[in-house]
Amino acid sequence: MDDDRLITSMKKPEDTDSEINIRPKTFKEYTGQEKVKNNLEIFIQAALNRSESLDHVLLYGPPGLGKTTLANIIANEMNVHIRTTSGPAIERPGDLAAILTSLEPKDVLFIDEIHRLNHTVEEVLYPAMEDYCIDIIIGKGPSARTLRLDLPKFTLVGATTRAGMLSSPLRDRFGVISRLEYYNEEDLVTIINRSAAILNVKIEPEGAREIARRSRGTPRIANRLLRRIRDFAEIKADGIITQEVAQEGLVLLEVDSLGLDKVDRKMILAIIERFGGGPVGLETIAATISESADTVEDVYEPYLMQLGFLNRTPRGRMATSLAYRHFNITRPSPPESGVSQASLFEERDE
Repeated sequence: MDDDRLITSMKKPEDTDSEINIRPKTFKEYTGQEKVKNNLEIFIQAALNRSESLDHVLLYGPPGLGKTTLANIIANEMNVHIRTTSGPAIERPGDLAAILTSLEPKDVLFIDEIHRLNHTVEEVLYPAMEDYCIDIIIGKGPSARTLRLDLPKFTLVGATTRAGMLSSPLRDRFGVISRLEYYNEEDLVTIINRSAAILNVKIEPEGAREIARRSRGTPRIANRLLRRIRDFAEIKADGIITQEVAQEGLVLLEVDSLGLDKVDRKMILAIIERFGGGPVGLETIAATISESADTVEDVYEPYLMQLGFLNRTPRGRMATSLAYRHFNITRPSPPESGVSQASLFEERDE
């Protein structure tokens, strides 16, 4: 068995490369998600006071909001090791058994994309989470027997962008369930300034705010834009990220004033121009813009819906009046009551 395929990290969070790692390592360094952070601090302190492992934690929400960072902080605050893997990497029950039996007491096992766990693997996880044991079947046929292995008490931290895809038995076994929300502009400014200091980048307050304004409420995007604007400032400016430098760099990156990128615009304009504003199905949109349906649903739709540019209806996705206004397109008037769309076309032909 290739352990590297299953476990991508088997060390304490503080052992990571500090030169390029801008992830917060403690709750004090972590900005935003105050409710989630405050609750976790209480639960961790209570577990430490009782010398127990932390209860299992489920973190869910859109991508890039800090689920992996929080998992590492939990391990750091508990002063234990963290084992990191992902749902698709655990293909067989034996893979999961190998990971679980390698854990030490109170260790954190972080499973990203936990909603993509194989069903048979998930069945093995149930007793591991609840009773801290796993059952292994030895042999085949009538001579097969079950061997029960006891596990040390550990903390499973699961992360998912699609909590609705988790089965009820799995979801109910998590003692702490927390949803991560999009960040506000002030929190993103704080994150950008902290990252700039770690990366040794000179940035002015308005430059940081300009990047924050276009980061879609997502720290991962904010840090990615900061790195690219840093490159632009070094080559095209004097190395200092001002508001003007940030604006020019973001124009080159095709990120507009609301944080919409090329794919966002392509998606909304396709709904408006090709499908009359909708309704149009998810698969049709995905095929039109050459993206997978999962990517459209998980990455692009949440922010467009938060902006009020997109509506989900039982018949499909629809562009809103705000979307028409943002792209300076006149929205067609709906047909008068009692007049069918077909009759309007007949009148036009005459």
